[in-house]
Amino acid sequence: MAEREPVDPSGSLESFTGGKLFDTMFTRGMALVEETAAYLDGPGRDQAKTLPRDASLTYSASSMELTTRLMQAASWLVMQKAVRDGEMRGEEAYSRKYRIRRDEPPPDPAAQKDRGLPPRFLELVGRAEALYEQICRLDEALYRATSAKPQPNPVSDQMAQLQKAAETGLFDPLKVWRRKT
Repeated sequence: MAEREPVDPSGSLESFTGGKLFDTMFTRGMALVEETAAYLDGPGRDQAKTLPRDASLTYSASSMELTTRLMQAASWLVMQKAVRDGEMRGEEAYSRKYRIRRDEPPPDPAAQKDRGLPPRFLELVGRAEALYEQICRLDEALYRATSAKPQPNPVSDQMAQLQKAAETGLFDPLKVWRRKT
């Protein structure tokens, strides 16, 4: 994967993290982390004990995914705040290891309703996925690939090989039409 740098090195990251949108996102994101942790350690744990076997397995897997997503989102937010507060250099924030992106389609909490999962749990999953999706979009907007290697194009490669062969006399594409029959 290519290293990334800011889209606007003159300050798009700084203007974002210095604004009210970031402050609101940071506050809401951290509150969601705390709210989810309180739920999973309290009412969620109690509810999970009463779920049927299949729902319990789905709940366990989904709660691990939920926790992972929220920790990734919280880490991204904290890293952005550290840059804003001067605790981390902006160049470090551009490193690939700090990027966040979604490689697979997001889970649909509404599709899980028929699996017997608690409504409160599904609501937290939906909110966490929305936060994660928003952060992924922001990360993409704030950073872009700069040293990405161009992907090979098999058609262009083949055309280049044919052109080279024609130029060197190894292949004459018009030979077929020049034949006298």
